[in-house]
Amino acid sequence: MGSRLELHTLLTGLGVAAYFQPPPAVNMTYPCIVYRLDDIDTKFANNAPYSLQKGYMLTVIDLDPDTTVPNQIAALPSVSFDRFYTADNLNHYVFRIYF
Repeated sequence: MGSRLELHTLLTGLGVAAYFQPPPAVNMTYPCIVYRLDDIDTKFANNAPYSLQKGYMLTVIDLDPDTTVPNQIAALPSVSFDRFYTADNLNHYVFRIYF
């Protein structure tokens, strides 16, 4: 589909901050989306790769358990919901996207 920078533009276009592999010292504002490269799907023909598609893990983090940001993420193409968990009084919605 597109590059990581195009994905970043898409995510920030949802009206929340987006962070690619943020270091621990970054002070994030909530709600936000944290994402990282998680997979590269390679298709082969005649023992040679002909198609590579990068998969990213997106985590929506918000103080509000009823945030609408996960619904916005779920509506994007090639997205699947993975899991939900809470940590440090923050709600985490984890998705996978191939972009």
